[in-house]
Amino acid sequence: MEPLISKWHRELELFSSLKPLLILEGNVLDQYRYPVAGSIPEDELVPLSRYLHGYFSDHGYDQIVFYSNLIGFMNPYNPDMLRDFAALTGQSVENGVIPAEFKGNDAKTAPNVIRRSMLNSRKATVQILELASHYITTPERMDQQDVNSFNLLLQSALSASTVRTIYGKKQNLLILVVNKLNDLPAWFYLNNPICKTITLEAPDRDERKRLISGSAFPTFFDSSVYRTDYPYYAEHPEDLEKLQEKFVGLTEGMTFTELDALRNLSRREMTPIRDLCTIVDLYKYGIRSNPWESLSMKSLKHAKQDLEKRVKGQDVALERSLDVVRRAVTGMNGLSSSSTAKPKGVLFYAGPTGVGKTETAKALAEKLFGDESACIRFDMSEFGESHSDQKLMGAPPGYVGYEAGGQLTNAVKKQPFSILLFDEIEKAHPTILDKFLQILEDGRMTDGQGNTVYFSECIIIFTSNLGMYVKDALGNRHANVTMDMTYPEVQSQIRSAVEDFFKLELGRPEILNRIGENIVVFDYIRQEAGEAILDAQIKKIIRRMDEQKQIRIVIPDEAFKELHDAALADLSNGGRGIGNQVESLLINPLSRWLFEMEVMSDRTVTIDHFLTKANPPAVVCHLDEKGSD
Repeated sequence: MEPLISKWHRELELFSSLKPLLILEGNVLDQYRYPVAGSIPEDELVPLSRYLHGYFSDHGYDQIVFYSNLIGFMNPYNPDMLRDFAALTGQSVENGVIPAEFKGNDAKTAPNVIRRSMLNSRKATVQILELASHYITTPERMDQQDVNSFNLLLQSALSASTVRTIYGKKQNLLILVVNKLNDLPAWFYLNNPICKTITLEAPDRDERKRLISGSAFPTFFDSSVYRTDYPYYAEHPEDLEKLQEKFVGLTEGMTFTELDALRNLSRREMTPIRDLCTIVDLYKYGIRSNPWESLSMKSLKHAKQDLEKRVKGQDVALERSLDVVRRAVTGMNGLSSSSTAKPKGVLFYAGPTGVGKTETAKALAEKLFGDESACIRFDMSEFGESHSDQKLMGAPPGYVGYEAGGQLTNAVKKQPFSILLFDEIEKAHPTILDKFLQILEDGRMTDGQGNTVYFSECIIIFTSNLGMYVKDALGNRHANVTMDMTYPEVQSQIRSAVEDFFKLELGRPEILNRIGENIVVFDYIRQEAGEAILDAQIKKIIRRMDEQKQIRIVIPDEAFKELHDAALADLSNGGRGIGNQVESLLINPLSRWLFEMEVMSDRTVTIDHFLTKANPPAVVCHLDEKGSD
């Protein structure tokens, strides 16, 4: 099989002969597969330090030394190299290491030792500073000794010698391994012609495919399981290809270390070949059974009727929402994208207040996961400050609240199969919207504690009142839509205003691109829908009074018309406004009347009239005989 060489390895080959100072950043804590024959067995999974040692050994370097500010200089792979390095730099080896502080004025501090070795022209030397991100607190809080130490490193690279070897001329190298480039002082690497930054990424699709194919495939299974199951796949290679492709898609963004953990987990769990992909859910979420795969197709066929029992007058919005659910259930979400780890769906609910946006999200959660508590709501007006992303995603190490984690990341870790509802998203600070870019594109993020949180089993819903009002040239707000408009007019006006907000006002069209065509505009509550909402609320009150207190409420048609006309006189506040009217015109005056009449249970109350214009509103009632129906 042709060796599969990663981009960062090719960059290392190119720039190690051109630049004396290399910075490796990114996925530096992972293990890597050595791609070619050499001092490390081909395709063996090894830590980055072992990989680098093997690479530079194979390329003719005489000395390869690692440095840690906690330990000093070392070489666990070839102690002879460390002894030669000690002799070259005038140091002494103690218990397998050369102790050296990173800061200080002593000639034995690490930067001074590094400088002497970089100047030497006898031994081609590579010095690798591991976890160099941790040598200082932050670039903004460096003291003078920190600055001096990094200045010495920079001078060492500037004065690096070239050494003649049997492999040709070799440049002495200084390599810093960091988690993030900006953990180092910017002046150290910016506009530095002798410095090259190489970013290590998680394994790409081809690398993951190689891991699950060929001779590596049997290593994912217990030997007895493999012997039993493989004959079928030998006869049906197309099924094996589909299984491997699915595994590759589900593991997008995972490191080699995580993929190796999946392999060990699969063997330990005696997983059959056909169930290989269930190991991914077991690893990510601690469960084998995926609720999405157990959804009843028959139940979903009647989903719209079920949702209409809770959300009135929003036929188009419900249909658009269910389209996203259908794509998720049939596995067609993300087919047009290169990423298979995106959330199951994303929806942007816009429209008037009180028309059922939040209720739709809760109804979807109940339909999909059997419990509306699977709809996890975040009020984005609470995240309007620039530092609010730490409250949502988790504070970084060393900051207040680090141990607690983030509200969003904690919620998803606890309940990965859920609907995430972000109310009034326009009120969030733009830095939080940047975080959503990663979630919507990659389906995962790393929280403040360094844990990967997966969003690939969630539906993400944003709600917004954008487009209801717009500002003129003087900054004055004007109504953009009114109840006099038809739904197509409301839909067009609001959608246009949402697009203008992201493109022009916020200047972030990429966020709009991630949402795509999933902007769902809710209509005003029209008369017919208002009547349905009122009728449903009255029936619920009557039913609950009967169930909880055995008090039977009777509302004759004439009295109901009085309530109907008053409650539906103004529909501008939507279903929530109707609920407020029911509370004001029915619940409050009826509870007052029951209290005054000392009616506590087992009575029938007939409401003769609603005095809707009284202050406060009142009801005229009479009691039927006790216990009668």
